[in-house]
Amino acid sequence: MEFLFNTNIQLYLASYLIGGIPFGLLLGKIFAGVDITESGSKSIGATNVLRVIKEKDPVLAKKLGAATLTLDALKGAAVLLVAKLLGVEEATLWGMGVVAILGHCFSPYLKFEGGKGVATGLGVVAVMLPLETLVALSVWLIVGKILKISSVSSLLGLAGMLAASYILHPELPGISSHAPLWIIAIIIFYKHIPNLIRLARGEEKPVL
Repeated sequence: MEFLFNTNIQLYLASYLIGGIPFGLLLGKIFAGVDITESGSKSIGATNVLRVIKEKDPVLAKKLGAATLTLDALKGAAVLLVAKLLGVEEATLWGMGVVAILGHCFSPYLKFEGGKGVATGLGVVAVMLPLETLVALSVWLIVGKILKISSVSSLLGLAGMLAASYILHPELPGISSHAPLWIIAIIIFYKHIPNLIRLARGEEKPVL
């Protein structure tokens, strides 16, 4: 058990446990009396919060969806900002970011089920690569406005972020590798496979 006293292990563990907090589920239960893991896509993310609670109260759904998006992003950003203040090296910061996203997608509080990782990933990349985050957000907003399909806009925003990272940072500062971004992209893509299947079948519903 001595490894638990290693600072990096402690940081990774904290990132995973904080990343795993299911804010969407908690907000839905507390303020709407709804368990979002039993309806819609059963995800704990903002899109499912909006989709499920909208049937009961459209105004409340928008508020809780926005709150979920914000809190999920803060899960990824907060752990990194604190670690930066502690002087943690770049490679460890990226590792923490990846682990926080894993916590959201495979939450220890939900029998390793969870969300899609988009908002938490956004929080991570916002701290590590703010310019790439602006590109991702722009693509997400434009595609979302046109198609109104969250999964498509999220994945295209992710692709935009990856492409921008190679243009703006051919070598990521401190690690000289894009590996963390690819790991994040693979996790988010994997969690969206059910959405892509529904999209292929014409069953993926737009978020209005």
